[in-house]
Amino acid sequence: MVMPKPNDDAHAVALAALAWTLGDDTRAQRLLTLTGLEPADLRARLGDPAVLDAALGFLENHQPDLIACAAALGMKPERLIAARQTLRGGMLPEWDM
Repeated sequence: MVMPKPNDDAHAVALAALAWTLGDDTRAQRLLTLTGLEPADLRARLGDPAVLDAALGFLENHQPDLIACAAALGMKPERLIAARQTLRGGMLPEWDM
């Protein structure tokens, strides 16, 4: 059995969180406004760790969205925060997420 690398998991978590964020027009517009990303840039750089970091940072900076996203994805908010840390070069903590 091949175990996923922590960075793979962080990307998957971040992409799921970004998809959740973009699922609501108001929240999506707020993400674009606060990050300065343009829709075309977002589409072109979807897998870019910097874009994923910005999406997770957006959630981290607004606790109601962070909690709602984590609940929708079936994980603890700490997992979203840990994914962001991993994308920034840190290690994903080993805890029950």
